Amino acid sequence: MKINTFSITARCEQTGQLGVAVSTKVPAVGMLCPFVESGVGAIATQSFVNPYLGIWGLDHLRHGHSAQETIEALMTADPGIAFRQVSIVDAHGNSVAFSGDQCDGWYGHYTGPNYAIAGNMLVGSETLLAMQASFVSSHSASLPLVERLLTALQAGQDAGGDKRGRQSAAVKVYHHEAYPLLDLRVDEHPDPVPELVRIYQVAQTSLVPLLNMLPTRDTPAGRFDLEESRRKGLLQDD
Repeated sequence: MKINTFSITARCEQTGQLGVAVSTKVPAVGMLCPFVESGVGAIATQSFVNPYLGIWGLDHLRHGHSAQETIEALMTADPGIAFRQVSIVDAHGNSVAFSGDQCDGWYGHYTGPNYAIAGNMLVGSETLLAMQASFVSSHSASLPLVERLLTALQAGQDAGGDKRGRQSAAVKVYHHEAYPLLDLRVDEHPDPVPELVRIYQVAQTSLVPLLNMLPTRDTPAGRFDLEESRRKGLLQDD
């Protein structure tokens, strides 16, 4: 499956959160491109996508290998690596990206401390440069990682995005737990990035408060309070 897309893979150096935001002119990009694990790393795999690059990559990181060591292992493991794009940020903020010489259209990547940005079949480098500038500048605003990712994704879309058009977008962020802090998707929409931002805003009031009550490693019973949930309008009586 060919997923020509643009993505940002990143870590928040203040919180250690890890995440990926991605958009493309293919339905359901969140199904195959972003791979994230708490305390391990974040990976985006795209172009002629091989989901095993995300699966194998997280396993390699989990065993203590760096982002650079991991991408070297992936390049050896995948005989079709010339058709792939992959970005990796490890739990220490080390970043690396690879763009095979058989990717289509304009393709490339940029990396820096705590981020890796990549894209293919783009209108030009403007998309990735806009994403890079957005992510780097948002550090000083102390925004949550998910908002920095969404802002960078919108900057990339505004600068041109996928040459073929727009269809889906996703953002996935992990923090301390084995389950995601947020995993939001727009699987099919004429303007998926703004729609993803809208869904994030809805989640802030009707999803995140419930997520904050879930069992965690430190509080296995969770923090669920039935009366408080009703007062906040999170639950409705039958």
